[in-house]
Amino acid sequence: MNRREEIITLRKAALEREFARMNDMQRKAVFQTEGPLLILAGAGSGKTTVLVNRIANLIRNGNSYHSDALYCPAAAYDEVLGQLHRFVEDGTPLSPETVQMLSVDACRPWQILAITFTNKAAGELKSRLCAMLGDDGNDIWASTFHATCARMLRRDGDKLGFTNHFTIYDTDDSRRLMKDCLKTLNINEKNLPVKSVLGEISRAKDRMESPADFASRAGSDYRLGLIAKAYKLFQSRLKEADAMDFDDLIYFGVQLLQSQPEVLEYYQNKFRYIMVDEYQDTNHAQYLLTRLLSQKHGNLCVVGDDDQSIYKFRGATIENIMSFEQTFPNANVIRLEQNYRSTQTILDAANAVIANNEARKGKNLWTQNGKGAKISVHTATNELDEADTIAKQILDNVSKGRRYGDHAILYRMNSQSNSLERVFVKSGIRYKIIGGLRFYERKEIRDMIAYLSVINNPTDEIRLRRIINQPKRAIGDRTVAVASEIAQTIGESLFYVIDHADEFEPLKRSAGKLRAFAAMMKELMAANEDPETSLEELYQLLLEKTDYIAFVQSDSEMSQTAEDRIDNINELASNLIQYETDYGEEASLS
Repeated sequence: MNRREEIITLRKAALEREFARMNDMQRKAVFQTEGPLLILAGAGSGKTTVLVNRIANLIRNGNSYHSDALYCPAAAYDEVLGQLHRFVEDGTPLSPETVQMLSVDACRPWQILAITFTNKAAGELKSRLCAMLGDDGNDIWASTFHATCARMLRRDGDKLGFTNHFTIYDTDDSRRLMKDCLKTLNINEKNLPVKSVLGEISRAKDRMESPADFASRAGSDYRLGLIAKAYKLFQSRLKEADAMDFDDLIYFGVQLLQSQPEVLEYYQNKFRYIMVDEYQDTNHAQYLLTRLLSQKHGNLCVVGDDDQSIYKFRGATIENIMSFEQTFPNANVIRLEQNYRSTQTILDAANAVIANNEARKGKNLWTQNGKGAKISVHTATNELDEADTIAKQILDNVSKGRRYGDHAILYRMNSQSNSLERVFVKSGIRYKIIGGLRFYERKEIRDMIAYLSVINNPTDEIRLRRIINQPKRAIGDRTVAVASEIAQTIGESLFYVIDHADEFEPLKRSAGKLRAFAAMMKELMAANEDPETSLEELYQLLLEKTDYIAFVQSDSEMSQTAEDRIDNINELASNLIQYETDYGEEASLS
């Protein structure tokens, strides 16, 4: 064997040592860098570990494990061989220069797109990548489908008629807007609830179905015909407000790539490697997005578990993972079946249950954790029997030396805690309910976000209507409704009408209050345009101008204490400071 061949052989051995802490199938997934790859990851099989290490391998080593290429100059052979021997034998680290000489087609961090299902998962992935790669980890696009599309639309949404300041409506904003739409169309909410209409529209957007497509499919169906009208008006009102709902982010993200060849080419060139987590829970629009982005290089790696697909009610389609090999004929499939989380008893029970699934690719989870305790099951006659059984179990465990805090009870709906609480009170069991409103759903935070949204995008009518009388400014709903009617009649935004209220006869009695509010908002907008004003300074100016803290302290309608609400308001300031620290010059209000 000549020295070149020896280096290539030792390079492979060195890579196996570098990832020796992983099992055989995990390493196989890390080293399979080129072409389409389906990783079937059973529960607790270390899929995040695989994703993190696969990305690290792409950046450090590229395709060196499977390649015979070598870009090391002959003059460095002896030094490189010496380092490789020491690393394989005792783990002495290779120098950065040697790692670079041994790599084959390694990619840059910004050439990788990693799509996760939740923001929490994206945060964990990014955190682990930064711990492993240092600053390079920050350059990797690791985000949800929605955040990925939002980022693309902020850059190129003008090609679809949006500004880069467009607002993103959450569920509550969408409900408010749909209520207005149904009212405009004289559709009775009792016959056609807002939730049902929004659900149908959401599923239509998952299918990439426009309002015209939906109306065509509705045909003579009376109910679907009404929803088609609501869908059309809803999208029209969103566009007028320069806003999108959550589903629009992916819907318009796909439209952007399909209708703008230069944008598609930019992102296809940018992303050499694309990874998608929880692929079994993707819908048709998300499938189209990943396929469009990966068409040029073909390096699409999806991770999922056909036995854990639970979001069909949200539009997820199991066919995306089931038909992966048909969609990408040269795809590799790797199964991660070793479980690190559970005992074999639990896995045997799980395997027995999922073996009955009709549509599955097949896996058999196993573990080295040992057999473990048996599973006990109690079939309760009703909710009181269930609560009583749980209480007796807890009391029995406590009498044997366990603590109350050693126990946790999981339930599907908040209403199910009622019977448990009643029995616990009678039994003297101390308990704590975990949950409640999430941070960004709290009233004071929603108010602050609404203010910031209007500062960023004055045409955002839904958010404007939320804050115009928060704190109280004696501007009634009727006045706002009249102003909104005028805005629609003259083709201007609601904010424009409020700012020029003295020019419209029906608003002259309230003109002073309306224009004072508009003047305050324009002052805040001007501060936002000043490059010297940080987001945190803008936020503090907002609190000062609105006198919101004093409003919170005097608001007796809220069940939450003023102190807690002020803590939340201050926590949002901390979030803004952290955002500016993380993103530097890229940080902006939009």
